[in-house]
Amino acid sequence: MTRLRKLAGLSSVERLWLIKVALLLGMIRLGLRLLGFRTLWRLLSHARPTSVGGGAGRSDSAERIAWAVAVAGGYVLDDKPCLAQALAAHLLLVRRGFPAQLRVGVARGERGQVEAHAWVESDHRVVVGGSVTELARYTPLLALEAVAE
Repeated sequence: MTRLRKLAGLSSVERLWLIKVALLLGMIRLGLRLLGFRTLWRLLSHARPTSVGGGAGRSDSAERIAWAVAVAGGYVLDDKPCLAQALAAHLLLVRRGFPAQLRVGVARGERGQVEAHAWVESDHRVVVGGSVTELARYTPLLALEAVAE
């Protein structure tokens, strides 16, 4: 019930934004299952900025994108949402003209198992995927940027 109250308290623009991001996250999750990461990345990495312009003066800030991805992800993703959220945030940032880099890293878990994690940085700041302190335990393996067209 608390989630519904919070959702009801948002403006219609914010609710619409969350619905769009939730749909995007669902499509990305499905794409990961059907196509795999490599193929889906090839498709998503060719995104171009929208004609509206981008960067610092936009109302669609990196923080707003991070908020929408985190909130919508809580509704549509399972308990391991990092890759889908990172892909969605990367696509949204690039489409709005922000620089974005998708990173994937690994770390050893408490019982020695390998744990992987994905996050997104923009302008050398972590936008989605945790704090710098939380991410320090991961050894980065991949750093991917969209393909310029």
